[in-house]
Amino acid sequence: MSHRARRRFGQNFLSDPSIIQQMAMVIQPQPGQPFLEIGPGEGALTRPLLDAGVKLSAIEIDRDLAARLKTWPEAATGQLVVTTDDALQHPIATLTELDAAHPLRIVGNLPYNLSTPLLFHLTESLDNVADLHLLLQKEVVDRMAAEPGSGIYGRLSVMLQYRCQVRPVLSVPPEAFRPAPQVHSTFVRLLPLKAPPLAGVPPDALAEVVKQAFGQRRKTLRNALTGILTAEQISASGIDPSIRAEQIDPVGFGQLAIMRAAVKEI
Repeated sequence: MSHRARRRFGQNFLSDPSIIQQMAMVIQPQPGQPFLEIGPGEGALTRPLLDAGVKLSAIEIDRDLAARLKTWPEAATGQLVVTTDDALQHPIATLTELDAAHPLRIVGNLPYNLSTPLLFHLTESLDNVADLHLLLQKEVVDRMAAEPGSGIYGRLSVMLQYRCQVRPVLSVPPEAFRPAPQVHSTFVRLLPLKAPPLAGVPPDALAEVVKQAFGQRRKTLRNALTGILTAEQISASGIDPSIRAEQIDPVGFGQLAIMRAAVKEI
């Protein structure tokens, strides 16, 4: 019996076998690999992952769906571990520390209404993460992959590109879901960077500068960063204070963050 999608959880279940097969081929799961699946739902992607022999931890907020998954044979053998929880509240970092010899692979069909906070949460700790394969609203992936100078380049673009390579890999139409959403989706691969675009950048300072700069994106940096950096300090970072945030690449934001951290220590 099909589960009735619940709006409060932003549920849209994958139902197109061809799309599911293509996603599995993109992921290329291998026997024994540790996986974390966010929001497995009815298990559309969970099944091919388990069939490939991976060891899967799944976080599902819907108690009814979690209960169904716990009845699967793989749950009895320990190949599938289902946790009923809100992924935003779940400490992902503890899972990445389980086995340093086998980096965690993360997959998920993320609810559109929580995609941005979930992206930040999932990429907070990437030291032992091999990759992430996520199904998201196309508009969100476009922003993730946007380049400086683009009208959609923003906070999400900078923060994710500072941590990962962003590679859109598969377009998914609305009719691939039940119920069909009003938007198109994109399956995206995130590959954690071995080294950040600029070394020695304090994460807290980077987050602060990027958030404030894009909070008033129509203003020049001189005005947008009032209160945390002066025009002189921006210039000393190697950045023109008369330009706007959307014109600065991740390295430039790293330079501003280093200056911000130095100013806070004074």
